[in-house]
Amino acid sequence: MITAIVRYRLPPGIGREECRAHYLAIAPGFADVPGLIRKQFIWSEGGTAGGVYQWHRQEDAERFYGGPWLDGILARYGAAPEIEFFETFAITDVPGGVAVPD
Repeated sequence: MITAIVRYRLPPGIGREECRAHYLAIAPGFADVPGLIRKQFIWSEGGTAGGVYQWHRQEDAERFYGGPWLDGILARYGAAPEIEFFETFAITDVPGGVAVPD
């Protein structure tokens, strides 16, 4: 399992509420992305936004990030995102316990 952290700088005209509204509008569209397990939409007061994604395989993530998604990020935010990949060894769901990915 792979976790990808994606970050990009928001243009000055996109604040918290604009970012939140956009995320809520597009969130359902991620339900059918091949290989995607979960996405968390993130925002910080410092003007950075993005997502934390869990993928079955890094190839799924790379395919997604190289497609129309990237064109949308460039058009909306004017810059390429920073993407960092991590191998996920374990997940703790609360309440619950530890689930070790296969």
